[in-house]
Amino acid sequence: MPDHTEVRLAEYGAALLEADQLTPRDVERLRGLQARGCLSLDQAPAGWRLKADATVGILVLDRIRLVIEPKFAIPGEQLMNWLAYALRAPTPLPATARRWATGPDGYADLVAAALLEQCEQLVREGLRRDYVRRQSLEPVLRGRLDIAAQVSRRYGQLDQLHVRTFDREADIWDNRVLGTALRVARTLATQPDLARALHAIADAFPQAPTPDSALRALDRTRYTRLNARYRTAHTWARLLLRGGGVTDLLTDDGMTADGLLLAMPALWEAVVRRLATEAAAPHGGHVVPSSGATGITVRGDLGSTSAFRPDVLLSLPGRESAARTLLPVDAKYKRYDRYGVGAGDIHQLLTYGAGYTPGTDPRAVIVHPCSGGPSHRTLQVSGPRGTLGSIQVLGVDTHASPDQASVWIRSALPWDDW
Repeated sequence: MPDHTEVRLAEYGAALLEADQLTPRDVERLRGLQARGCLSLDQAPAGWRLKADATVGILVLDRIRLVIEPKFAIPGEQLMNWLAYALRAPTPLPATARRWATGPDGYADLVAAALLEQCEQLVREGLRRDYVRRQSLEPVLRGRLDIAAQVSRRYGQLDQLHVRTFDREADIWDNRVLGTALRVARTLATQPDLARALHAIADAFPQAPTPDSALRALDRTRYTRLNARYRTAHTWARLLLRGGGVTDLLTDDGMTADGLLLAMPALWEAVVRRLATEAAAPHGGHVVPSSGATGITVRGDLGSTSAFRPDVLLSLPGRESAARTLLPVDAKYKRYDRYGVGAGDIHQLLTYGAGYTPGTDPRAVIVHPCSGGPSHRTLQVSGPRGTLGSIQVLGVDTHASPDQASVWIRSALPWDDW
């Protein structure tokens, strides 16, 4: 977008903007993102100070194009693999068909290219059609005559007929949401070839009245054998239409912006939840709720009751056939491959271990992203009266595939000891 000045900053980084670089509408949109914890915007003597949080991606404002780069450099193809894994997209795209850019242009082009590939596949297979009821004025009788409209509006004249038809058409919500998402993607794309391809394929799809109506339709969509092949395309469409992430995963409901922003801690939590679930399944383990009867609560303090809830709580078979053991697993989107585990996280994991695992051997697990291969270390926490607990710290290599990471976690943890 040549008419927009690009402002690039790193995750948790800051940038100074001149006063005229943000319009009042831009300030309102940034304040909305600030209220959701995505970034912070403060007035500076010469303009504005913008500071990023753990939300990364692209935001297109009226005069600037903001690019927030992640602290973990992940190649484009791998990013899409992890994003699809977190979103539980049913079928990954064929690697040979992907036209994803791995340059520093952010995530919008990646998701737009993924949406493009899925929409091209749907067009090749033939768009889904369904019966749509229409009311129209025709010179000949088609369908059923609307007698009430004919009498009240045409006063008995028969030169034009009010008719009701019920025909199979492609103008249905499954296709409308994709047409709307393709047009949004076209405004975000920075590569000319990608923008042209999006423009060409968009003509094959009907469009919803507004992006908000398309999002509401996506929220209502239920998949059957008739529209199951649309599920992956709808996943990428939802990302682009939401503007600030996926409703049920990456962000709260809120203002839709022209961009693609990913809340990386929430994304990593979803990744770890699925990794832990798949790693535990072969050992007879499954996920249980960490609230209600299995919650750790704090009562008696000022204010309302608070709770400690690990991101994942696994139920594992115990040494005795009838007994089961709980294992808390927490996702930490932190550079624990380079730095030691923070005191606050150690305190948190010790609480989980004390609340869920046997008092003679309290344990907990941290899973963090890393690069250059997986890592595994064990923290032993002890005091004058003996061992307080142990914390397994697992680093998942984000350059590996999700399937490889799941197999590695399964082999890294000593399941038989629990």
